[in-house]
Amino acid sequence: MLWSYSKLDKATVESIEKLEKKLNVTLLAFSGANIKNAELTADELKQIEELEGKLGLSLVAVKA
Repeated sequence: MLWSYSKLDKATVESIEKLEKKLNVTLLAFSGANIKNAELTADELKQIEELEGKLGLSLVAVKA
């Protein structure tokens, strides 16, 4: 399972913002997608890790 930011309609965003203000916090909404991770060789994984370090990001390889 891969998790990403949820796609929210206006009413949902407003409900979340109302609770954020009440609690004085920031809430992040995530939804799961049934996607499988890609199987990588050690060399491919190393290349991804090097790019992550260079860009300061986390990357996830999936099988589309």
